Amino acid sequence: MDKPVAFCGATFEDAAEKARAYYFRIAPNHTIDRGSRVVENVTEVNDASIAAQMGETTHFNVKMPLYRDPDVLDTWFSSGLWPIGTLGWPEETDELAKYFPTSDLITGQDILFFWVARMMMMQLAVVDEIPFNTVYLHGLVRDANGKKMSKSTGNVIDPLDIIDEYGADALRFTNASMASLGGALKLDTKRIEGYRNFVTKLWNAGTYGDFKGTYGVPHSDSVPETNLPLNKWIKGEIAKTREAVDAALETYRFNDAASTLYSFVWNTFCSQYLEFTKPVLDGDDAAAAAETKATYAWAFDQCLILLHPIMPFVTEELWGAKERPKMLVHTDWPTYTAADLIDPQADADLSWTVAMIEAIRSARAQMNVPGGDFVPLVVVGMDAAATAAWTQNEALIKRFARIESLTSVDEMPKGTAALAVSGGAFGLPLDGIIDVAAEKARLEKTLGKLAKELGGLRGRLNNPKFADSAPAAVIEETKANLALREAEEAKLKDAMARLAELS
Repeated sequence: MDKPVAFCGATFEDAAEKARAYYFRIAPNHTIDRGSRVVENVTEVNDASIAAQMGETTHFNVKMPLYRDPDVLDTWFSSGLWPIGTLGWPEETDELAKYFPTSDLITGQDILFFWVARMMMMQLAVVDEIPFNTVYLHGLVRDANGKKMSKSTGNVIDPLDIIDEYGADALRFTNASMASLGGALKLDTKRIEGYRNFVTKLWNAGTYGDFKGTYGVPHSDSVPETNLPLNKWIKGEIAKTREAVDAALETYRFNDAASTLYSFVWNTFCSQYLEFTKPVLDGDDAAAAAETKATYAWAFDQCLILLHPIMPFVTEELWGAKERPKMLVHTDWPTYTAADLIDPQADADLSWTVAMIEAIRSARAQMNVPGGDFVPLVVVGMDAAATAAWTQNEALIKRFARIESLTSVDEMPKGTAALAVSGGAFGLPLDGIIDVAAEKARLEKTLGKLAKELGGLRGRLNNPKFADSAPAAVIEETKANLALREAEEAKLKDAMARLAELS
């Protein structure tokens, strides 16, 4: 025959019976041996035409091979066998012994009963074991407007195109940051672009370290010994971040892990610690500079280790920029705790310093103080803790908040912008530095323009026709726009209140 004929049966016997009925008229006492996957029969054939084709007239031996096709199996049946079939079952392979049963299954909720339930039941039926103990149901990836992607709609985003434009790490971090339990992943290229900037931020932190000589510090897995409060502080911040990331991963809150890492790396490490190391590394104290180099090298390594599960490619590349005992992917996960690494005094001093710098910057921005101007700082009733923190970190505050001096006074001078910082009543005397009347006029004009925008947005949302006819995505966009404008209005009103105090 030119090609084999297919017979479908629930068992080998069912398929063999159909084959016999197709090819032969079979005596009722026939027997079949399937050990060699070949059907062997000795039968009497009475149909002359069949006998003639077989080259016999009355009696002959028939050997008809009957094989199970190795490439065809019912889709859901074969999927049900996935936990063991992929590991070599029914053979007792090393992979099967090592990886089955596993711990977690990650899948989409839309195939929970199509596939997950089948796998559970099939493994219990075949090998009498539960294949996994935890099922994590991730959200469906949708477009930026929350619509399900489909070719007919034309809103399908090819991940390979995204990777070509923004990089795989940016796409992975975007997905992780939106992986809230039970939520949908609205894939927006603007958000991916933002996380590409985060990748760039991390790369620049590595470049800065290389420029300052931290790549020349030999690799060490040990936490460095530190004396400077700045370096003691960052060790504690890293330990707190590690604990927060671990807690998020253990409860499958990958978005919380991504958010924690983003906030720490961008704000605490890059915007604060990296900047604070500059006067130390550029200074004349060789011992302080050496300690800071070693601490920066270790701290940056911890950033790479903690980010690696979400951003494996750029972290591995940066890890390999200096000599290492092994690849980042093989590096042990850190186990230090906040209790081990936090220095209470250093933590308090640097936290106060950061709060002071941020409060001064915020006031300067609200009051429209020229960015290059150094301004005085005054205080009424400064306590011992604030005094100690100022003494320890005076250079940092003056440099990064552009402060000329700190003066203790009995009462605030006229035209002083108050700062919400603990340890005393602090303020920026701005009389003569800014034109209060002109600033008020500028803010009033901006608030007037903003009020019109807010009125229009609120009017649209309160209009029943708009709520009934507008697409859901447009309504959500309008609500988000309103929230942004309201936040802007609150800031401007706060600035107006500060100006009123100056009057």
